[in-house]
This record gives sequence, structure tokens and C-alpha cells, in this order.
Amino acid sequence: MKTVILINGLVIISLIISFSKDKMKTKKSIMIALKTLGKIAPSILSVIMLIGIMYGLFADKIALFFGQENGVIGFVSIALFGSVLHIPALLAFPLAGSFLQEGASISSVTAFITTLTMIGIVTLPLEIKTMGKKFAIYRNLISFAIALIIAALMGVIL
Repeated sequence: MKTVILINGLVIISLIISFSKDKMKTKKSIMIALKTLGKIAPSILSVIMLIGIMYGLFADKIALFFGQENGVIGFVSIALFGSVLHIPALLAFPLAGSFLQEGASISSVTAFITTLTMIGIVTLPLEIKTMGKKFAIYRNLISFAIALIIAALMGVIL
């Protein structure tokens, strides 16, 4: 809650400073921001709804699939889940927090977050097209291995 207040406070202060320096540019910037928000809001809301539905249906099964008692299978399955999902990190962090609350292990949640941000199965065709098949596949495989190593280390450290 303190972070939200701090960030919003900084935004308001920055807006006041900007408005005092150049009213027209500030108004134009606000209009651009509102148009952008209007364009991305449906996507963000649909992802939030999808995550909410998934969480509502599977919340009691999270610990069963990704809990500490599942060991390597839970660890690898959540890493694969993170590799396939294509959601913004802004939404992934609260989802990961809910995984923790439902009994998933630290290493499993770390595997989820790291694979989600480092691996792009959904975007792989575009990556192959722009960077080449060999590079894209190696990058994703190496990133998956590194994500698992990071997650395992976090499980040991924390």
C-alpha cells in the first residue's frame, strides 16, 4: 500500500511540475496516455479475467501440482507453464504471489516467474523469423536451463 501511495504521489508531483512548465504539452501527453490506455485496457482486462477464472477454478489444486511435496515434477511443470504463458509481468507477480499463498514452493514460483520472463514459446515463430531458427531455439533452451538453475538456487537460499 505504501508503494502505491509513493508511486501515485510521484506521478502527481511530476504532473504538477510538467503542467507548470508547459500546459499544452502536458495536456497533449495526458490525451495520448488516455488514448493508449483505451487501446490496451481490453487486453489487460481480459488477461486479468482469465487469470481470475484460472485461479478460481484451480486455486485448491495449485499446491497439489506445484507444491513442495511434488518435488521435481512440480518444479518442472510450473516452469513449462511459465514458458508457455504470455502475460505481462505486471500481472504475473500477483499470480505468483497467489501461488505462494496456496502452497507452491519458493523454487517453483521462481521457476514460473523466470521462465515467464525469459522464454517465449508463444513468440517463438516471430523470434525465429527475426533472429533465425538456430539462435531462437538455442536461446530458449539455454534460458530454460538458466531459469531452472536460478529457481533451484532461490529454493536453497530462501
